Amino acid sequence: QVQLVESGGGLVQAGGSLRLSCATSPSSFSITAGGWYRQAPGKQRELVARFNGGGTITYADSAKGRFTISRDDSKSTLYLQMNSLKPQDTAVYYCKGEWLHYENGAVIGDYWGQGTQVTVSS
Repeated sequence: QVQLVESGGGLVQAGGSLRLSCATSPSSFSITAGGWYRQAPGKQRELVARFNGGGTITYADSAKGRFTISRDDSKSTLYLQMNSLKPQDTAVYYCKGEWLHYENGAVIGDYWGQGTQVTVSS
C-alpha cells in the first residue's frame, strides 16, 4: 500500500515563501498524476495545483503566478513552491496521488497524505 508523506509547512509572514514536499512510501512509487489541495477552517477542500497523466498542469486562480507545482521522479517527490504568501493562504495542505507507477505496474485511486499546516501571518 502506497502512502504519501508531506513536509515543509510552517509559520511564515505575509510575502514570504515556503516549499512543500510530498514523498511516496515506499519510494519505488512515482506520482504520474496528482497534485496539491488545501482546506482552511470551516471551508471545503479545494484544488491548489495538479498535473494530469499527460503532464498538463492546472492551477487554481488563487495560485496562478505565485505557486509552482513540480516533481522529481528520481526522488519520488512532488513539490509545491509557494511565493508571495498571503494570510488567506492559511490552510492545511494535502498531497494527492491519483495515478502512481512503480517498476512493474501502476495503481489508480485517491491517495491522500496526512496534510501539513501552513500559517501565514499578516
